[in-house]
Amino acid sequence: MTANRGHEQIDVLLPQGETISVPEGKLSEIAAKAQPHHEAAIIAAMVDNCLFELTLAAPVKPPAMVRFLDLTDKEGRRIYQRSLSFLFIAAAYDLFPGAAISVEHSLGKGLYCEINKEPPLSAADVAAIERRMRRLVKMDLPLEKRKVPPQEAAKVFERQGFKDKVALIENWPKEYLNLYRLDGMEDSLYGYQVPRTGMLNVFELKHYPPGLVLRFPDEGDPSRVAPFVDQKKLFEIFREADQWGSILGFDTVGAMNRLIEEGQGPEVIRIAEALHEKKIARIADQICARGAEIKVILIAGPSSSGKTTFAQRLRTQLLVNGLRPLPISIDNYFVDREQTPLDESARPDFEHIEAVDLPLFNEHLLRLVEGEEVEIPTYNFNTGKREYRGQLIRPEREQPLIIEGIHALNEALTRAIPRRHKYKIYISALTALNLDHHTRIHTTDTRLLRRIVRDAQFRGNSALDTIRLWPSVRRGEERNIFRLQEEADAMFNSALVYELSVLKKQAEFLLEGIDRSHPEYIDARRLLSFLSFFLPLEPFEVPSNSLLREFIGQSCFFDN
Repeated sequence: MTANRGHEQIDVLLPQGETISVPEGKLSEIAAKAQPHHEAAIIAAMVDNCLFELTLAAPVKPPAMVRFLDLTDKEGRRIYQRSLSFLFIAAAYDLFPGAAISVEHSLGKGLYCEINKEPPLSAADVAAIERRMRRLVKMDLPLEKRKVPPQEAAKVFERQGFKDKVALIENWPKEYLNLYRLDGMEDSLYGYQVPRTGMLNVFELKHYPPGLVLRFPDEGDPSRVAPFVDQKKLFEIFREADQWGSILGFDTVGAMNRLIEEGQGPEVIRIAEALHEKKIARIADQICARGAEIKVILIAGPSSSGKTTFAQRLRTQLLVNGLRPLPISIDNYFVDREQTPLDESARPDFEHIEAVDLPLFNEHLLRLVEGEEVEIPTYNFNTGKREYRGQLIRPEREQPLIIEGIHALNEALTRAIPRRHKYKIYISALTALNLDHHTRIHTTDTRLLRRIVRDAQFRGNSALDTIRLWPSVRRGEERNIFRLQEEADAMFNSALVYELSVLKKQAEFLLEGIDRSHPEYIDARRLLSFLSFFLPLEPFEVPSNSLLREFIGQSCFFDN
């Protein structure tokens, strides 16, 4: 049935879009009434666009709108995954006291983790941790929460050997910190947890030397673990990020904040930028080593990964090697707007590969590779039509084409060119920094913050607009990019360890403009909480050719 706001009842929004009305009560009591309408277990709640745990002691008073979250909701999945990480850390801490436990990064629809101990982690050790986790789930223990001042939390962390956490909360902006207790261990992963371990019954551990993968429920069917997708090339790029952390001398935000406090922020920027330049030069060398065999260089990556600046910097390095790549824009080959494929909502899907005139694009590519002259079209975005304005190009001998776009890894885009003549590059901001050794930074959050700052400056979009559009962007990435990333000949990590300290002030100002009347308020508050961990860095230290300049402005490659 559908209820009307304004009466002395609480409206509970159901997954089917209907509402039921209930009287005043605690969230746990209201959740019990709503649970029969949810296929998956209720994990948390949103009350008038604010996130709450089910253990909230105070009653919810009418009038209010409540939406309960389960594993079909992104915030429900965040809480479940955070709680699984907590469960894993507690089990490993119990079995291997004194070992350094680290949650590193996403991998294969799960989290890659390491346990630094002697002897090294074995398959038998991983099996023992999983057994302990399942035992804790079966016991259905509460995740006990208490609020403590940061000074007291620091003592708890120090006692347990979590020195990285002590460093992180040295600049804690609030009067208290939430600590959760399970199986004799107290920790904070800086976000809400499920009420009880009994809710965490869908997971698996996979031995993945030198560490393991904590596998999560499948988004499409939360009753089972997501299929594991091995990503060897992506894993190597994350290992490279670990090496960069060793070069920089830190891998957590707390350690970086200490360097900033000591006045070493500019040096951190210089070293991070030098690592980027070295990697780009190495990719250019690999392309040149294959000589005339490489006819087309393709660059793909998700939104806000820095593809355009990377392409410019790669071009510079290729010029150093004596190659003068000729850029070709995929945008000029869009089909006329009325021919654009439609998405599931019957709206034009401009990110669909068939939004590109593939036959014409391949015909022109083949002719260019063979050294012919071609008249390149220009796409008029106002009229939605291609136009020919006499732009004639002809590559010189051994002059490769360079193409950047979301479909660049897809063979269908360049099917007229044999694979051996193509060099494919995947670029993404694969965060090289964690909050602490138990709490990772989501790579998608880094890209979202880049986009919020860029879109506000150069596209006239508010933070609300950008966050509202983000789920659609993410769906396009899953469909068009991520499934093809292992096809790349090279991967480039565009993340810069210092960038969130530079983005902090502007991003915070923009996010503060989102009030609780909007569903996006929950994302804004989460990002603001996340940014509060970083000490700021001023942008004037960032070089003009940095990938970060694509988002903050004053790039030597663009008119921004």
